[in-house]
Order: sequence, then C-alpha cells, then structure tokens
Amino acid sequence: MRRMVRLPLKSPLVAAWLFVAAFLVLALVCVGGATRLTESGLSITEWKPIAGVIPPTTEQAWTAEFDNYKKIPQFSQVNPHMELAEFKGIYWWEWAHRLLARGLGAVYLLGFVGLLLMREIPARLIWRCGALIGLIAVQGGVGWWMVSSGLAGRVEVAPERLMIHLSLALFLMCATIWTGLEALEGQKRGRGAPDGWRWATGGLLFLVFAQCMLGALVAGNRAGLVYNDWPLMNGHIFPPVEWAKGIGYSFLHDQGLVQFMHRMNAYLLIVAATAYALVAARKANDDRLKTVAAALAASVWIQVALGVTTLVTVVALGFALAHQFVAVCLLALAVGLTWMVARADRVFR
Repeated sequence: MRRMVRLPLKSPLVAAWLFVAAFLVLALVCVGGATRLTESGLSITEWKPIAGVIPPTTEQAWTAEFDNYKKIPQFSQVNPHMELAEFKGIYWWEWAHRLLARGLGAVYLLGFVGLLLMREIPARLIWRCGALIGLIAVQGGVGWWMVSSGLAGRVEVAPERLMIHLSLALFLMCATIWTGLEALEGQKRGRGAPDGWRWATGGLLFLVFAQCMLGALVAGNRAGLVYNDWPLMNGHIFPPVEWAKGIGYSFLHDQGLVQFMHRMNAYLLIVAATAYALVAARKANDDRLKTVAAALAASVWIQVALGVTTLVTVVALGFALAHQFVAVCLLALAVGLTWMVARADRVFR
C-alpha cells in the first residue's frame, strides 16, 4: 500500500518564493511610477501579451510603432514635435514595465506549479497561492483597461483607473507578504492580541492603503503640479473646488480637492502612527513588535517630508520616485505589523 505524503505545516522555501514575488511587485510599482512620471505609459498602443515581449528591432518596426503613437491624442496635443529618437526613450520605459509584469507573472505561476509538484506548499495555503495567480491575471487585464482610457479622447489615462490598477498591485503585494509570513510561521497558536490592538492596527493599515490610493488620484490628475506651497494651498486652508460636474466627479478629478484629501489623510496617518508607536513602546512585551511599530512611525515622518519636498519642487523626478518607493515600503511594514498583532500571543499587558 502506498504511503501518503503529508504536506508540511510550514515551509521556508514557500516563504522565500513569496517574499521574492512581493519584492518584484514593489519593483514593478516603482517602474510603473517612473513610466507615469516620464509620460511613457501610452507609448505602446497595443496589447500583445506574447508578441509584445520582443521590442522593435528594425528601423521599419520602430517607424510603425511611432506611427501608431501618432494616432492618439497625446501625440497631437502634447508631443506634436516629438521625433523618433525621443519616442524610443518613452517606449523603452513602457516596454520595461510590461516585461517586468510578464516576468512577475512567470515567477508566481512557475513557483506555484513547481512547489505544488514538490508538495512543499502547506495545504491551508494552496488556495491562497492559487488566488494570487488569479489576481495576477486580473491585474494584467486591468492594466490594459487603464491604458486604453488614454488612447482616445484623453491625453492621459483616467485617474480612477490608475487608482484601481495601483490598488490591485498593492493588494497583491500585501496578500503575498501575509501568505509568506503564514508559510514561514506555520499554523496559528494562541488567542492573538486583544481586540483593541487588532482594531487599532487594522485601522492603521487602512490609513496607509487609503493614502496610497489618494496618491494615485493625485498622480492621475497631475495634482502635484498645482498648489505647490505648504502648509497652505495658495494661501488658503481649503482650495476652491468646481462642483458643477457632481460630487463624485470632483472627488475623483478636481486637482485641488484630491490634493487636499491626500494632505489631510497624511496628517491623520502621522498622528495615528506616532501614537501607536508610543503606546506600543509602553504596553507591548514583544521587542520585535515595538521595533516594527517604531519603524512604521519613522517611515511615515520620512514619507511626509518627501511628500512636502515633492510638492514644493513641483514634482521633481527624484523626489517623486523616492516618495512612491517609501510609500510601498511603508505599506509592507503596515502589513507585517498587522500580521504580528493578529498572530500575537501573550505579548500585551
């Protein structure tokens, strides 16, 4: 009789795979930010999941790609004097972004299949890892849905679609980190942290994620190019808002309003993160949790400083990229902290 092979309760190998994948998501988000800041996202006007891996290799192929770009509003309204050499510069950014996305999909899929065949994935995590693969596929479709919004009638992608695309990428990263920690630690034991701590930590994670979503709206509306004074907005606390097109439209598209919301949530986040770290330093018995809470609070302060600097320099490329990078790292810290609190046992007085 054939002996049954039991699946492990935890797996450092699975955890390593997932942490590598999460890092690649972070890299993809940063490359995507550079693509947006260099206005390169609409340079490739077709979605070819397989054939698109190979870039143009002849002058004739480059000319054909450039001719496709000339058909969209961004060329006629923003870059009418662009030459082929300049087009190649923005094309390579978008091509690199799409190539990295394909590579990320391969890491998830091949890693999952390989570890599954090795019977290395804990049984309770198989469906979660499978769901991550599905999310990758959805993200690819959403990415093209976002790009297509800028190919006709607009000179850039729709801000709300950019927000959805980024939010899905960040959710994928969060879920990957959480699943990786589960694979590393094994099944849960103990009662976990008191409800008050869980609610507070979950609220902190929500504020960080919401700030990233609001940042996407700021980026999509180019709202960082207006109201470049701080702490006021052109000398006012609240900017003038055009409400004529409806409340929903204003919350998604009004430059002053989306920047105001981004600022206000940042203030709320810096107070919440600082208070959390101070309370954790007094109440938590786990030094690791204290350290992560302090690192999270410090990162929020750094992020706010980068945000203000990005604003007053009218979105200087270096500061803008650093601002986005720290935002993603901050979210990863918030996920780790939330997981620690959800798994905590007898580390709180």
